[in-house]
Amino acid sequence: MTMKGDVTKYKKLLLAKKARLLAEVKHIEKDALKQSQRDAAGDLSGYSFHMADSATDNYDREFSLGLATNAQRILYEIEEALKRITEKRFGACLSCGKPIPKKRLTAVPYAKLCLPCQSSEEKQHRSAGVILPPATPSE
Repeated sequence: MTMKGDVTKYKKLLLAKKARLLAEVKHIEKDALKQSQRDAAGDLSGYSFHMADSATDNYDREFSLGLATNAQRILYEIEEALKRITEKRFGACLSCGKPIPKKRLTAVPYAKLCLPCQSSEEKQHRSAGVILPPATPSE
């Protein structure tokens, strides 16, 4: 990346995304992971839960944990991208060294691979039977 203005723009994008994800993780922790089943359901009675209710609560907690895990993974990628900015290596594919297109960096500011290298890596993992998490969260 040669233009300082572009790097500043991407740094702002990364910091804004980081702030949103940190808020999301905090919300997930508060609402889903720190409450007991009774607290989450608002049940004050002394009766036990029905198995179906318990299963639904467990599913909801697992789903929330999956969202938090994905957010943590992206937060890590954002930190790595911010480090690359500091080291003046941002915007270059970590595999082939070619510049990552601005459109890709605007869509995924923490991208570390150009599209051909990303596609190649995903194909390698698929052929090895490894399931990778999605490259970007759905927003």
